[in-house]
Amino acid sequence: MAREFGRNARVSSQMQKELSLVLQRDIDDSRLGFITINEVVVTKDLAVAKVYVTVLNVDAAGKKANVKLLNELSPVIRHQLAKRMRLRHISDLRFHYDDSFDTGMRVSELLSDVIPFGSAQGTPDDVDQGMPVDVDPDKGDENPVNEA
Repeated sequence: MAREFGRNARVSSQMQKELSLVLQRDIDDSRLGFITINEVVVTKDLAVAKVYVTVLNVDAAGKKANVKLLNELSPVIRHQLAKRMRLRHISDLRFHYDDSFDTGMRVSELLSDVIPFGSAQGTPDDVDQGMPVDVDPDKGDENPVNEA
């Protein structure tokens, strides 16, 4: 019977958990900011692991500096990771900044600017009912459309 998740998925999931613990407990570098491990993508042969991180409360230069520092510290991080994981070979770690959080925040801001919450065009209550609404321009009230 085939397993639900392949070995790559299991290794990358475990590596994500262990990396977060290593960065939290074992790496004592004051230059590092508040780092979150978003995703770990491991190649099929488990030789290389791309580690996607976000750094909170820093500007763009600080983000680049943190990622550069993580890549410089990757042999030390890899050694600490090898102590925690039961693998014959530990992947080479390559850290990349994950800008999906920043993109999501920007999209959220743009949407909140375009569609103010509770506007006359539509409220969350209209969406939750799941039925089309017919607005009579003469009366100004909303009547559900009767479909036969």
